[in-house]
Amino acid sequence: DSDHMKHPITIALGWALLLAVSASAQEAVLQQLDDALSYQSPNDFFKSDLSGLADVEGYYVDHRPPGLIFGNADLFNPRLSLFLDTHLGPQFYSFVQFRADRGFDRGSKPNGEGRFDEYLLRWTPWEDGQFNVQAGKFATVFGKWVQRHDSWQNPFITAPLAYENITGITDQAVPGTRAAFLGRRNLPDQKATWLPVIWGPAYSSGASTFGQLGKFDYAFEFKNTSISSRPAAWDARDVGWAHPTLSARFGYTPNAAWNYGVSASHGAYLLPAAAATLPAGRGIGGYQQTTLGTDVSWSHRAWQVWGEAMVARFEVPNVGNADTFIWFVEAKYKITPNLFTALRWNQQLFGTVPDGTGGTQHWDRNVLRMDSALGYRFSRHLQGKLQYSYTHENGPIQQGEQLLAAQITVKF
Repeated sequence: DSDHMKHPITIALGWALLLAVSASAQEAVLQQLDDALSYQSPNDFFKSDLSGLADVEGYYVDHRPPGLIFGNADLFNPRLSLFLDTHLGPQFYSFVQFRADRGFDRGSKPNGEGRFDEYLLRWTPWEDGQFNVQAGKFATVFGKWVQRHDSWQNPFITAPLAYENITGITDQAVPGTRAAFLGRRNLPDQKATWLPVIWGPAYSSGASTFGQLGKFDYAFEFKNTSISSRPAAWDARDVGWAHPTLSARFGYTPNAAWNYGVSASHGAYLLPAAAATLPAGRGIGGYQQTTLGTDVSWSHRAWQVWGEAMVARFEVPNVGNADTFIWFVEAKYKITPNLFTALRWNQQLFGTVPDGTGGTQHWDRNVLRMDSALGYRFSRHLQGKLQYSYTHENGPIQQGEQLLAAQITVKF
């Protein structure tokens, strides 16, 4: 009821306590469920496995919710994710992800919804993994965080700033003047119309090829929308192929401890709805988002460290080039085999654009955020996390300056 909704952290912690107390009893049940949801033909030619994550989250925010958390109040957010992996011989693989929650972005659909976030078909002609090709709707190859973004692998509850911080870039209508564009700095985030540099895992539609060649790995993708596009544009039925985006990542793994990568993405970021607001004679394809990134990861015994940095340029109608630099570094330390802690430092800096009066101004407010988390794996199937985040924007409006979140995840 409404009174309980005022205490989302209490609800999430209550669920965590109940599940932790019964963890040993659940373990046998969840293992039986794992076994029951898998099928393998007698000759091993056909294999299919249904798995899932059940998450319960609660958020307390002392200002407007930051990033891709929607709404104007604290949030209680349940989520069910189902994954269907199917192998047909050694060459063909399919994957489907279905989710039921309160919107892809927390709270964006308060009354709840169910949808297919991913579906793909993959062909691997050779068993050495040097070449794979897939088509469908799936996460971007850009960057490294996407490969560990689900609630079981992510040591935090939220995404890094690069994948969720809303900027003054719009995709459904364009600013009429430079002054109007710069005026967005003084407004709260308009999450229904503004964009981040990368929208979470960016499950847009298209095709990709990837593989591993010794210590090197590569991935290319051809997608229907940009990496900053919103979930409503990811399905090819909603936004077609008239203005595609090309992205790529190249990685190098010299040894078991280190991995280095560079990424690039280029494509139109405006949606068809923006066409009517463009300057005369100009089309959507004339305004591109170009993003370059680098990433590094290191692991040794109880430590895991990840870092990413990226620069992005948006060609903004009636304004010019809007540039931004964003980076984060995070570290996870296993205190015991079950207990871990993590810290993440995020920062985004914005370039300048002409202000229309002969000068230049930063087109958005610089922001920094510190995330800290404490997690515990009660069993192979149950995990709990607490997160505290401090965010500060270089401006009069603060959004989610103090955030406290709790999450409990059941894996099956």
